[in-house]
Amino acid sequence: MPELAIVIVSYNVREDLARALASLHAAPPALSHEIVVVDNASSDGSAAMVRSRWPGVRVLEPGANVGVSRANNAGIRATESRLVLLLNSDTVVPPGAVDGLVSDLDAHPEAAAAGPRLVDAAGRIEISWGPMIGPLGETWQKARGWLYQRGVGVVCRAVERAAARAREVDWVSGACLLVRRSDAEAVGLLDERFFLYTEDVDFCASLRARGRVIRFTPAAEIVHLRGRSRGHDPGASRRAYRRSHLAFYQKHHPGWYRALRLYLAMKGELPSARASGSEQG
Repeated sequence: MPELAIVIVSYNVREDLARALASLHAAPPALSHEIVVVDNASSDGSAAMVRSRWPGVRVLEPGANVGVSRANNAGIRATESRLVLLLNSDTVVPPGAVDGLVSDLDAHPEAAAAGPRLVDAAGRIEISWGPMIGPLGETWQKARGWLYQRGVGVVCRAVERAAARAREVDWVSGACLLVRRSDAEAVGLLDERFFLYTEDVDFCASLRARGRVIRFTPAAEIVHLRGRSRGHDPGASRRAYRRSHLAFYQKHHPGWYRALRLYLAMKGELPSARASGSEQG
């Protein structure tokens, strides 16, 4: 049995998926592993491409766009490894990155999950960790990201210092999240009410609720090209974000849920209750 299962959810990102798989095959992790691609009914031939170019990669096809959480859960359930790496299709994995992440998690038995430092194609840091989502934490996270993207010196220096320090955090990004299977199964895997967005923060919150720890591990670095599949239908992605945002507050901050609904209604951004099958990241 492989020690590690790498689960990649794909939706209409054939070239990005090919790039991610090529990076994994060019410098594979040292520990025994398998790769599972869960293709959410892509129309661009992604599944056929994987089977043709990488016959050793297992492809699962749910037959519809079932969303990120449900697709990741399908990949987890189809494997038996002690560790699971949830990896976005729009990532590039440098040599040694996965091994570094595994080493850090193995060195901290109190930790259920670990995430690496994420950078964009130019090497610029993605703020891929943070405080639990809530009215104050969310405002701080968005403000810090906005100021960092605009090159505000004091903020850039603070982000760069934070991105260089290994530590415990409330959550790490699901773009690259390593988790112990025992912990993932103990919390019932990812909550499938989150079709797209915030599923990673919720998953980390569930792990922490059991007294476990989430690690940010900058010694491992992954390139994240960010949200290519969302560009197919930006409107659908915005609606999916709002639905997940509301579901998150309803679950974790019920006292603020009505206020958030009212705020979105006033902005004309309150989504309908039913999700679209095209809303995939």
